[in-house]
Amino acid sequence: MSFALIKYLPAEPKLRFMMYRNWAFPLSLVAMVVSLGLFAALGLNLGIDFRGGTVIEIRTTDGPADVGGIRTQLNQLQFGDVEVQSFGNDTDVLIRIEQQPGGDRAQQAVVDTVRAELGDTGIEYRRFEVVGPRVSGELALAGVIAVLAALGAILVYIWVRFEWQFAVGAIIATVHDVVLTLGLFAVTGLEFNLSSIAAILTIVGYSLNDTVVVYDRIRENLRRYKKMAIDDLIDLSVNSMLSRTVMTSVTTLIALGSLFIFGGEIIRSFTAAMIWGVVVGTYSSIFVAGPVLIFLKLRPSAGDKPAGPKAPKADPENEDPNAGAVV
Repeated sequence: MSFALIKYLPAEPKLRFMMYRNWAFPLSLVAMVVSLGLFAALGLNLGIDFRGGTVIEIRTTDGPADVGGIRTQLNQLQFGDVEVQSFGNDTDVLIRIEQQPGGDRAQQAVVDTVRAELGDTGIEYRRFEVVGPRVSGELALAGVIAVLAALGAILVYIWVRFEWQFAVGAIIATVHDVVLTLGLFAVTGLEFNLSSIAAILTIVGYSLNDTVVVYDRIRENLRRYKKMAIDDLIDLSVNSMLSRTVMTSVTTLIALGSLFIFGGEIIRSFTAAMIWGVVVGTYSSIFVAGPVLIFLKLRPSAGDKPAGPKAPKADPENEDPNAGAVV
């Protein structure tokens, strides 16, 4: 018994993506400016990794944790900003306490004080993490260097592997995704920590992979259709890869959605950033990476052709034999 394959997209879609570049590209520029403005005005909700402070993970062994009661107890200690959150099941609690003056020794004193306040009866202390101000500064610098190094390596690789227009387009599309992700963190107040840096680097890789796949098909079609206008050629290339792009994005989003809902508070900022990154990365590989090639004059577009009498039909003997092939 055989089953017919379910086709979610036409075998040969003919969507005119580049027709919308005149509004999609400016929209992306506006979104980047707004994201940078929000980043400058609101800043990021830096986690303990970058601000310094103390993280304590506990589990109650005699029933569900009383998060409100724990928060009240710890607020009486006058430690300043104290966050108490439940994650995973109702017995797991994550405690974050802001950095205290006095260096690493003061942070360790916080751990001892919290442990004395909560006691050991009915509580299992699972993790203590103390990050001093010097370490937090080094982590922030290392995170920035990691992102910039990744972008630089991408530029060099694409420049060698493709033409320079492709390298510039890939970098612009990747920077677009990174800036919009920073805007998401600024506007939502999601905690920005080391896992967020990992999310941004993962988004860079995902977006670059999607862009390079489309660019590789564009480069292939540049050789095959030597007389086709660049906007038509990009549409052809994107359409030929559309099924792969959509199915990859959808399956990735299903997995990330499950992690966001059931993964708990610890990885929520990571999964939220990844979900956003997959969406904007898919968008940028079509509506940012493609229009950049047109803007950089990789090949004259249909609108660049000089006006005049209708061009005669091409001599069939001189046509590329693969011109009519389906890609």
